[in-house]
Amino acid sequence: MRKLIIAFVFAAFPGLSLAAGGGVQLDKANVDLSDTASLQRGAQLFTNYCLSCHSAQFMRYNRMGRDLGLTDEQVQQNLMFTTDKIGDTMTVAMTAADGKAWFGAPPPDLSVMARARGADYLYTYLRTFYVDEKRPFGMNNAVFADVGMPHVLWELQGVQKAVYKSEKAADGSDKQVLAGFELVTPGKLTPAEYDEAVRDLVNFMVYLGEPAQLERQRMGWWVLGFLALFFVVAYLLKKEYWKDVH
Repeated sequence: MRKLIIAFVFAAFPGLSLAAGGGVQLDKANVDLSDTASLQRGAQLFTNYCLSCHSAQFMRYNRMGRDLGLTDEQVQQNLMFTTDKIGDTMTVAMTAADGKAWFGAPPPDLSVMARARGADYLYTYLRTFYVDEKRPFGMNNAVFADVGMPHVLWELQGVQKAVYKSEKAADGSDKQVLAGFELVTPGKLTPAEYDEAVRDLVNFMVYLGEPAQLERQRMGWWVLGFLALFFVVAYLLKKEYWKDVH
């Protein structure tokens, strides 16, 4: 029973289980699902940089277009590269076997990744790749140590190296801890622009995890209002039915 309760808590609040991935303090993503322009920019980044390897098999292109205020023609012209049918799901041609051979493990489907990991985790993860010549692709990640995924957004962010500082460990010895990053090769975007682009991408991934989230939240207030009204009516009925007994 205890394990069941713990699993339920982590499932309901995924951010609790990953408050600081890899010992790194997670930055706040501050996503806004009501920002349609941000979602559109995030969708463009997702289809251009993520959809080559990762699928989002629980989302259809036409559903995404409607939710993001885009016509089918706009979706087909700007966001579709792997299929010619607007009603298809967002899948990729890469097989699981190819993914395992090339990256060590099949790239996961990203449909509910934001729900599993949390927006802050993804936001920090996509901004903390750094040079590590020991890794197969020459890059490592501060949040996900020894990650198999290459830094696909390096052209936008540029290339950065990790900066460490010495701190005293509990036993009195010196240990090296991550202090930050230093840009080695600038990218197409400034650091502030890149942070905003990643926020847009994470915003879109949060939408992917629950497309009806805003509608659910709006409906929730009506449901709570109905329950409050029903409670009053039920209480008055109870008093009326039991008045002769008491």
